[in-house]
This record gives sequence, structure tokens and C-alpha cells, in this order.
Amino acid sequence: MRKTRRTPLKSLLGAALLTLSPLCAQMALATEPEKEELKLGFIKLTDMAPLAIAYEKGYFEDEGLFVTLEAQANWKVLLDRVIDGELDGAHMLAGQPLGATIGFGTKAEVVTAFSMDLNGNGITVSNEVWEEMKKHVPMQDGKPVHPIKADALKPVIEQYKAKGKPFNLGMVFPVSTHNYELRYWLAAGGINPGLYAPEKGDISGQINADALLSVTPPPQMPATMEAGTISGYCVGEPWNQQAVFKGIGVPVITDYEIWKNNPEKVFGVSKAWAEANPETHKRLVKALIRAAMWLDENNNANRAEAVEILSRPEYVGADAKVIANSMTGTFEYEKGDKREVPDFNVFFRHDATYPFYSDAIWYLTQMRRWGQISEAKPDSWYADVAKQVYRPDLYREAANELVSEGKAKAADFPAADEDGYRDPSSDFIDGVTYDGHKPNAYLNSFQIGLKGTE
Repeated sequence: MRKTRRTPLKSLLGAALLTLSPLCAQMALATEPEKEELKLGFIKLTDMAPLAIAYEKGYFEDEGLFVTLEAQANWKVLLDRVIDGELDGAHMLAGQPLGATIGFGTKAEVVTAFSMDLNGNGITVSNEVWEEMKKHVPMQDGKPVHPIKADALKPVIEQYKAKGKPFNLGMVFPVSTHNYELRYWLAAGGINPGLYAPEKGDISGQINADALLSVTPPPQMPATMEAGTISGYCVGEPWNQQAVFKGIGVPVITDYEIWKNNPEKVFGVSKAWAEANPETHKRLVKALIRAAMWLDENNNANRAEAVEILSRPEYVGADAKVIANSMTGTFEYEKGDKREVPDFNVFFRHDATYPFYSDAIWYLTQMRRWGQISEAKPDSWYADVAKQVYRPDLYREAANELVSEGKAKAADFPAADEDGYRDPSSDFIDGVTYDGHKPNAYLNSFQIGLKGTE
């Protein structure tokens, strides 16, 4: 638990108001944060970095906010505590505010005005599975050719089927990026990851599955795989690199290779909290933007310091060498096969912090593809839900204020006339083009997964 302690802003403001004219005093009071002392939650992953940096570099304090950062047991507890008001906001899976808003799992209105990062995940398999996969992976100069597709995993799964054994894989949460990335990679290789049927009471996600995906808490994934309970997993750092350091598994692909510059976590608050605390919310977003800028500035020059901060037990609590493997622009696959991946963790560049509607819509398409949304929806429905949850308007207010204060440049942010949608992209492992304006056409382009009125 991390806390800031400083003279309360109200005391300082009260003294200052005595020296101001009545009109100036009224203006000062109008911009006072509604709530100064805040408790924010996070899960012990490296992509919680903007919260840690905003705390350690004093950006929260600069905004008159006195913050406690508190690690949470798991994603469900974290979401429930934000909804119940025990937490003012939290580091969240991008699918959590969307899933809550449409009623998959806990029903609640949750919004985000800040995207925390791009990329940052990987898929790791056990040494035993990797030895079999390698037989089907192209090699060059004695090393595997990347990206490694799930085509190489398919014959391994068929071997398991022939022996009557289930092929089990771990992911962190049903509405996590990890679940959808793992499913995307598997399906692109002709492997069915299974369907959900919530209207029938089946939320296992394993209907007609070739590979059985289930929830495993991130810190437990390496040990669970080592015990043989799962044969692989998709997770954020440092838990892929941990498998390499322990010699128990091999990361075969990063999410950067599955979907280049994919949106990952978000900072979420309840809609009621955002409406009750608009000034406080804006100041939080300002502090987080500054932290993201610091993490990426000067070509990642601050990453070594960030690694030291994140390795502390109150944050991620993993060995600094393990965290550095990915945070400093490299990624180790097979032990000794370390490659340059400069954008493995992106916190600000490529408009990483901006909450694009099209990012939200991609997550909704995957919820529909795998049955978490059980009925067909028109394209307009996807756009409407995205606009309920993702709030670029609130982000703009924070960014504009940073520009006016000289702490950022207008050129650091998306153009003022952008419409909330990224350009169509085919930077996916299967080459399929995603256009956020056409979610149903996108769904219809896949061979595996629900489409149309299915």
C-alpha cells in the first residue's frame, strides 16, 4: 500500500482565498477537486506502471490529490471494489468496463477516460509442448522464425486428443485481453477455443473447444504450468519471462505479433463516481498522462528507473532482471534467444493513452465472436456501447489543460478533429482487416466463431 502525505489542499486554498478578490476566490473554489484523498487499485503486472510513476514522481500531488495505491487479490475483487465505492478507481482489463456495462458478469456502469498501455502480453507453453511444436516451426540459422503461428500447435493438440487427454491453457479473466488474444491466435491456426452460452447458463467458454481455456491468476501461472495442470498460458509481464528464467517454459509469441499495437489495460471508475467528481477525475487523468509520457520519453530512457520502481514489493514485486527483459525493449523467447521488441511495452507513443471508440468495439466483437454476447447486434449498437464506456471527451479536457500549462504539446495528442476511430488495420497475425465502423463485416470474415444470427 502506497500513500501520499501532504498539507491538505483545502487548508492551503483556504489561506490563499483570503488574499483574493471575491470573484477570484469563487473561481478558485470552482476548480477545487471534489475529493482529495483517493484509494486506487491495481494488479501486480508491469502495465500498472503509470500509477506507480504518477505516485513516485509526484504527479498526483501536483494535482492536489493524495493517493493510496493498493494491490488487489484478483480482477473480480478489483472490479467489485470499484463498483461498491471501496476504490475510487483502478487499473483494469479493457474488457471489464465493457463487460460490466453490457451485463456480462457483474452488471454496472463503468467508464474509462484513459488507456494505460499498448501490447505487453505473451503466450507461453511448457517445455514439453514446445519440443513438439518445434517440429512444425520454420527455422533459420538454428532459430525459430517469428511470428510463430498456432498452426504449429495444432498437431500437438491432435496428439492429446488421440490419447484422450484435454489440452488445458490458462488466461487471466473471461473479459481479459489475454482471453481474446489467446483465442484469436488459436483460431487463426484452425484451433477452436470454444464458445460461451450465458443464456443457457454455460459460462465455461469451452463448448466445442479443441483447447480448454480457464482462468488462472497471473502470479500462479508459471507454477500451475510447472505442475502440469495447464500446458500453457497467455498473460502480461513479468510472468512470461518468469517461465524463461525458471527454465519451465517458452514464450512462443507476443501480442504485438498477434495484433500490432493492441490496446491493453485501462483506468476505470464507476460512472456515478465520474459524474460526482469531474474535477478530481480530470486531475487523475492529467497525472496519468504525465506518467505515461515519462515512461516513453527520450526513446524509453527512463525505463531502467521504472524497472527498479516496479520491482519493489509494493508494486509488482518480481526480480528486476525479469521485469527488465521486456520493459527495456527486448523479449526472450527460448532461453538465450533474446530479440529486440522496442514496442513490447508502450505507454504513450502511438496515441496509447487515448480511449478510442474503435478499441472498445474490437473487444465487443470478440465478446460476440465467442458467445459472451449471445445475440446478433447491429453496427450501431457497438458504437453506442463504446460511447457509453470510452470517454475521449474527458481525456481531451485533461490533455488540453496540460497543454495550456506547458506540460505537454498539442502535437502529443490525436488531432482535434479525429472521430474516435483508428484507421482500418490489417496488422493481425491472420491479415484480416479490422474497421471499427463495420463490426459485423469484421465478424463475418472469420471461419471460427459466431457470426450473423448464430
